[in-house]
Amino acid sequence: MDLALVITTLGRLDPLRALLESVEGQLEAGDRVVLVAQGRGDEVVALAAEFADRGVPVVATDSARGASRGRNAGVAALPAGDAVLLFPNDNTVFPAGVLGRVREAVADPAFLAGGFTSWDERGPKTTLPPAGTPLDRWNVWSVIEMGILLRRSVFEQIGGFDERMGPGAATPWQVAEGTDLLLRALRAHPEMAEGFAWLPHDVYVEGISTAFGLTTAERRRKLRAYGRGTGHALRIHRYPWWWRAAFTAAGLLYGVRNARPISALDGWPMFLGRLEGGIGRTFGQRNMVSTTR
Repeated sequence: MDLALVITTLGRLDPLRALLESVEGQLEAGDRVVLVAQGRGDEVVALAAEFADRGVPVVATDSARGASRGRNAGVAALPAGDAVLLFPNDNTVFPAGVLGRVREAVADPAFLAGGFTSWDERGPKTTLPPAGTPLDRWNVWSVIEMGILLRRSVFEQIGGFDERMGPGAATPWQVAEGTDLLLRALRAHPEMAEGFAWLPHDVYVEGISTAFGLTTAERRRKLRAYGRGTGHALRIHRYPWWWRAAFTAAGLLYGVRNARPISALDGWPMFLGRLEGGIGRTFGQRNMVSTTR
């Protein structure tokens, strides 16, 4: 099965270069990389052309702002035919040999979906269940966007990412678009639960943490926006009210359970965001977008 990496970018050229250098030599003839520029378009096109000349099967396209919109545009830009989709961030790096391990995991013709781990400078962002564990609405949260593996035919059948969710969307719901995607795929293909491929812990990509490089104000805006997105996903997918209430209250502990630069006071924007998402309305914040750079 061919692999297709779809990367939406605001035009962060240095991280993009590092990403392309990390996959150089790991891709095979039928694989594809699509860069979707939502900023600095000419420079992204030039970067893609440079690496294409070096033998990397990469092209560039563009779209309006929004990570989900960009990923959908990137999939639409792929050549005809099925493939297994990956959705790295523009600051993701693939350690040597990772794409080979991924290729082995998706080789079964019956493969529909799977997940692997994403690391930041502090370690794994989530802990995945053991191989063989059925995918369900509880453990689906352990797979974040950079670790999703999904067959293109399934992606297109369910309509791709919901463009009303995710970073840069024109709504307050600035995260959980990947969870929403997998839950809709699971609803369309119940057999995906038993066949979901949980890759080993040593198959992972590297990136940066949620708070990396942000000012205190930017960090708290982002945490609130992310809280809104998760709360929204819990609401629209009809999680039990008691679980939603506990999840919202646990937002207050976010600042205690996470390392610096996260601080104890960061629990309040996370709590407020989860509350906003859970009830489907926001309180007073003008700038709803999670990040602008």
